[in-house]
Amino acid sequence: MLVLLPPSEGKAVSGRGVPLKLESLSLPGLTEARAAVVDEVVELCAGDAEKAREVLGLTVGQLGEVGKNVELRTAGARPAGEIYTGVLYDALDLASLSEDAGATERAARSLLIFSGLWGALRVTDRIPSYRCSMGVRLPGLGALGAYWRGQLADVLPEAAGEGLVLDLRSAAYATAWKPKGEIAERTASVRVLYAPTRKVVSHFNKATKGRLVHSLLKTGATPATPAELVEALRDLRYEVEAQAPTKAGQPWTLDVLVTDVH
Repeated sequence: MLVLLPPSEGKAVSGRGVPLKLESLSLPGLTEARAAVVDEVVELCAGDAEKAREVLGLTVGQLGEVGKNVELRTAGARPAGEIYTGVLYDALDLASLSEDAGATERAARSLLIFSGLWGALRVTDRIPSYRCSMGVRLPGLGALGAYWRGQLADVLPEAAGEGLVLDLRSAAYATAWKPKGEIAERTASVRVLYAPTRKVVSHFNKATKGRLVHSLLKTGATPATPAELVEALRDLRYEVEAQAPTKAGQPWTLDVLVTDVH
């Protein structure tokens, strides 16, 4: 099973250890593309800070975030699973899974985090803290969503293998790679809806997705198809409504219904 996750705006501080080594990151087919983005972001942020802030879509109060990007190649690096914070990652709680070697291994093998700066990462990939969303349009490389779409199309089919793809990405990151053909047919895209209104509410949407993945990793559930995923989630006491594709080459849609807003 491959689980596709969005990153988080909130990030922990960079470590004090060995700096970024692009060649050591997973998905080596993205190394040159990552280098190009890192180089442009560093150059941008080392120049006019106000211009960099505008390009990155930051508020005036977030101007200090520009400095993080100046040090992308020199700051200490930490596993991506420790760098990303926020609602989804708090609920995912990778730290507690470290007590279970099997769950830790499943997380390292299954989780793939999409990123405007890196394209996509495993939770074990060591990176510095940064600020660069998929919605950014760089002066040289252009819109990062379009930039990564071409790069990821060549790399992710191999990463997806022959198993289930569980897509929990937000809309901005989902545009960077859309499973096609037979991969799409074994992909399940999940929405979390507040049951009384059938509407998505951002906070508990993220929290529920984090808890859902935590549960799957902790229990060692191994659904091989979207239909098996539905059963696995129901066994974990999630209320799930499934919509199978009506045409070939389309993904499943799973609605997870919740009543508690937390």
